[in-house]
Amino acid sequence: MEYLLPDYDVIVAGAGHAGCEAASAAARLGSHTLLVTLDMNKIAQMSCNPAIGGIAKGQIVREIDALGGMTAIVTDRSSIQFRMLNLSKGPAMWSPRAQCDRMKFSANWRDILEHTDGLDMWQDEVVEIIVENGEAKGIRTALGATFYASKIILTNGTFLNGLMHIGRVSFEGGRISEPASHGLTEQLVSIGFETGRMKTGTPVRIDGRSINFSKLTKQEGDDDFHRFSYINFDYTNHLVQRPCYMAYTNEKVHEALREGFDDSPMFNGTIQSVGPRYCPSIETKLNTFADKSSHHLFLEPEGETTTEYYLNGFSSSLPWEVQLKGLRLIDGFENVRIYRPGYAIEYDYFPPTQLYHTLETKLVKNLYFAGQINGTTGYEEAAAQGLMAGINAHLSIHGDEEFILKRDEAYIGVLIDDLVTKGVDEPYRMFTSRAEYRILLRQDDADVRLTGKGYNLGLVNLYRYNIFLDKINKRDILIDYIRNYSVKPDVINSYLESLNTAPLRQGLKLVDVLTRPQITLANLIEVLPPLKDFVQVNEIRAEIVEAAEIFIKYSGYIERERMLADKLTRLENLVISGKFNYEELTNLSIEARQKLAKIKPRTIGQASRISGVSPADINVLLILLGR
Repeated sequence: MEYLLPDYDVIVAGAGHAGCEAASAAARLGSHTLLVTLDMNKIAQMSCNPAIGGIAKGQIVREIDALGGMTAIVTDRSSIQFRMLNLSKGPAMWSPRAQCDRMKFSANWRDILEHTDGLDMWQDEVVEIIVENGEAKGIRTALGATFYASKIILTNGTFLNGLMHIGRVSFEGGRISEPASHGLTEQLVSIGFETGRMKTGTPVRIDGRSINFSKLTKQEGDDDFHRFSYINFDYTNHLVQRPCYMAYTNEKVHEALREGFDDSPMFNGTIQSVGPRYCPSIETKLNTFADKSSHHLFLEPEGETTTEYYLNGFSSSLPWEVQLKGLRLIDGFENVRIYRPGYAIEYDYFPPTQLYHTLETKLVKNLYFAGQINGTTGYEEAAAQGLMAGINAHLSIHGDEEFILKRDEAYIGVLIDDLVTKGVDEPYRMFTSRAEYRILLRQDDADVRLTGKGYNLGLVNLYRYNIFLDKINKRDILIDYIRNYSVKPDVINSYLESLNTAPLRQGLKLVDVLTRPQITLANLIEVLPPLKDFVQVNEIRAEIVEAAEIFIKYSGYIERERMLADKLTRLENLVISGKFNYEELTNLSIEARQKLAKIKPRTIGQASRISGVSPADINVLLILLGR
């Protein structure tokens, strides 16, 4: 019988946020790529809240964009509200976040994928990886199709043996009304992979027509120059911008919800798996913070025109009657109607210490894992892993050097290093506190850190690269102007006094004025006509003005952290992969031998971050290396 299906360079299983970035990256780099998904109408589905970004997550999305990924572009095209969080703190903490139209987000991703050269799609379920002599060779599907490829990337999300819970009702599925995926976990375990179970959840969806919004606190978005994608600086969003709303639980709500605890799978033993610590269900919050009489809730629109709302902070697996009873005791929700209740979902994951930094598995060559299959939670973390897996799969096919980001280069580097070095014991989400070099990893300079790398890879095209070069050039000429421009007391003192900061006694370089905490460069531009003229003549847009100000104000902190990072980088450059049989190194502690043999660190730096490997153990390795 004639074989009708083509061979591929890369096959991606799953079209969630990880799968979309992986398939897009591999194809755009030049690999003939196949994306397999259960439902082509659910591509990049926002299964939980209809938002992208947030604390540290927003930095990841800007890094994806800087490298040439597509999540930021899709977000800007789908955004119905944009906010820059943490502006009252230092710029290392600033984090972009966007509410999105959930349906448009999926449609925009599908449009990009369908117009990507070299990318095919197939609607089906992957039920088996073809493995021969320890190498992945292809896939088999539920429809009986067999596809062969050089590299396989699994991005199965919450679908592997997915099991959902609403009270005492349990049913299989990867998402509500979507089937679970069976067979892959069992096959991988038979090969020798370790697996585990994790749990996540999602809140009730509410009919906005039943809400009394006058009792809630409105939360509008920002109306300024900020966008997610660096190439969207002149982008005009034509979608209707919509507010979010804040509500609060109360003691009556808590009492009503507690009545259902006996039927809660979280407390009656039905759910045994570990849920996310930093996005707990409402019943977990009531149990953990029993002394709190109120909890914040955020009512978020699911789209530009829909009446459907997402109730952030009310994730639950309680019986639907209990959820509804509790909701109607919230101010403004007295007559609430719901589209569907919240639910919990359990699913299989594979401890990520079984991966290299490239996200290729250690046990099966040419097989990559990305997204929630690695024990992470969140669209942004998944998209970042997908992008890196797609890049490295393509590079490996062509024998090129692997692409690994270091911890001082990107939050993506922190994410992947944490996963493969430390593993996970609960769903992993990114925080700024996880990055030891967060002053270097700001959202405003992700392009400075990564766009050159993306251009060298071939993911960033010349148009995007020239936008980046223009930004850096104009930032530097603005900084140079500020450092050399002298301002006189009679020109600026009235402005300084209005801000309750000391007036000048003599002329001063503008850079010294700008370093005062009360002063912003945007305001100085309005106060000083020569500066305003300079900015306008050189067409220096607001994003560049902000970048210049941050560079000037925080240069001392940035330089100090850069020196610290460089000092520690020497350990990251000492490669030990394949150099030792750790079981034979009796000078190491027993725990260190076991952990090093299991994780197989690539460098001394990675080895030093493994739990159970002491400084004394690291010194032994350094001595053996002749250091």
